[in-house]
Amino acid sequence: MCRFIADSAVVPESCKLGANVVIEEGVKIGEDTTVEHGAVIYSGSVIGSRVTIAANAVVGKKPASGAASRRKVSEVGPVEIGSGSSVGACAVLYAGSTFAEDVMVADLATVREGCTVGSGSIVGRCVSVECNTVIGRRVRIQTAAYITGDMVIEDEVFVGPGACFTNDRRIFGSEKQYRGPVLKKGCAVGSNATVIAGVTVGEGALVGAGAVVTADVTPAEVFVGVPARPLRKVEEK
Repeated sequence: MCRFIADSAVVPESCKLGANVVIEEGVKIGEDTTVEHGAVIYSGSVIGSRVTIAANAVVGKKPASGAASRRKVSEVGPVEIGSGSSVGACAVLYAGSTFAEDVMVADLATVREGCTVGSGSIVGRCVSVECNTVIGRRVRIQTAAYITGDMVIEDEVFVGPGACFTNDRRIFGSEKQYRGPVLKKGCAVGSNATVIAGVTVGEGALVGAGAVVTADVTPAEVFVGVPARPLRKVEEK
């Protein structure tokens, strides 16, 4: 069985390691963690106890800039994953992001640098989370949603499959002011909805499927259409 574990890595005997696992220098792993076949854990990563890292996942990837990138990356710290969390097959978690306890990052998802994900949250299959985004507790982000950078998602928010968020209203401008949407506590954004830069979706509000949100959404109200407009109050639970 082929496997590389750096001498400086801390890997308790209670951990289960698959074939072709790579664990680089300075990695710290808690008790009873499972690292499945082909997973790569980059240097300095800190992983709690009872974590599962599925096959071919990449943890602690260092960010890089392209030649045409407007925002150049800077030095970031290690990735940190809280106890009881799980990382899906072929998921990629960048260095400089923090995941609290009992977080689930599903197969093929990507979370860029500078992000925080609160306890009990789910980042669904094929979801992309861009840099410097804050995700609260018990958030559910469904399959293939695009979470832009510089975004704030408060506790208990629901994001439907394929929803898309932007953080730049001046695509052709030379001076960029990146500002992602803010999703307030307990709101929901339906499947394939689009929410543009700087918009706030109010607490307990609902954005309907396929809506295009260009202005702030009133708390506890349903918004639908293109552009989105108020329809009615959210029904009491």
